[in-house]
Amino acid sequence: MELDKAFHFAVILAWEDLTKPSEPGSVRVEYRCKPGILLDHVSVWSAGAPGHRDLVCDYWTAASLTHPSGARFENGYSSDRLAGALDWIMKNQDQFTRHTNAGRDGLVLIHPPAGDERTEAAAWMRGVDGTVANFGGAADERVPLSAASTANSN
Repeated sequence: MELDKAFHFAVILAWEDLTKPSEPGSVRVEYRCKPGILLDHVSVWSAGAPGHRDLVCDYWTAASLTHPSGARFENGYSSDRLAGALDWIMKNQDQFTRHTNAGRDGLVLIHPPAGDERTEAAAWMRGVDGTVANFGGAADERVPLSAASTANSN
């Protein structure tokens, strides 16, 4: 599975935590890539009204003097599902593929889920963690991509 698709699924699973019903808008996941190096930072943004974006959270794999490691939510947002999904994705990056131009900066734009997107995302999560309701409990466990792919094909 591509890394961008995993971020897409993570946001879809936390959609209600990240958007307002009156302003469905979209959500953006942004990251900077360097060839051959795992990601250290991901930002998630909510875009409601045209031209208006709110930082939902930052995720850092390593702590520094300016930020802790893990997910840090901003602007009144909070989502255990998103935090758990980002934690698993970032700790298991080696299990995902990147585009052939992996040195590019990443931008994943997610619109309100349609059709079977929620079902597909939930199936992926079950394949990763074994339970939809409790994602993040097995964040340090490695799950072969074949398990996630099997859940995806059902």
